Amino acid sequence: MEATTRKFGYLPEPVARMAESPELLSTFLGNIAVFDRSTLTEVEREVVVMTMAVRVECHYCVAMHTPKLPGDIAEPLRSGKPIDDARLEALRQFTTAVLATSGGVSEEDMAAFLAAGFTQRNALDVVLGVGTYTLSTFANRLTGAPLDAEFEPYRWESHHTGRSATG
Repeated sequence: MEATTRKFGYLPEPVARMAESPELLSTFLGNIAVFDRSTLTEVEREVVVMTMAVRVECHYCVAMHTPKLPGDIAEPLRSGKPIDDARLEALRQFTTAVLATSGGVSEEDMAAFLAAGFTQRNALDVVLGVGTYTLSTFANRLTGAPLDAEFEPYRWESHHTGRSATG
């Protein structure tokens, strides 16, 4: 928690709430470090995280990850619309397929992902990202983690319900 506080300058509410289970927090933070070393670029990792966060309606994750991406990528992701960048759009679609099928993507989905220049290892790193951020998105929703003031400018409302998803 000290490293997280140093990184942000404060302790984000979701981290404080996850600390109720030191094992959960430790696993999540360790998994982030591993995911950060994966074959996906920083922007590609953020596309995976945002795609998942929007799908599971984690208001905190969407707000927190929005400023990590340029607006022309973040805004379509926030609204569930296609990204103009064809490679990143292929990644968004593949991540969506992984989530929708619990990893049982079709041959067509895999072929489209590979045709965009990704590899089998990249596909497995998408699974790593989904697994990592399942911990935080589910924990944030379970604990009702409120949005910290620092992320208020990026507040997100689900396009499914028309209201802010309450953690």
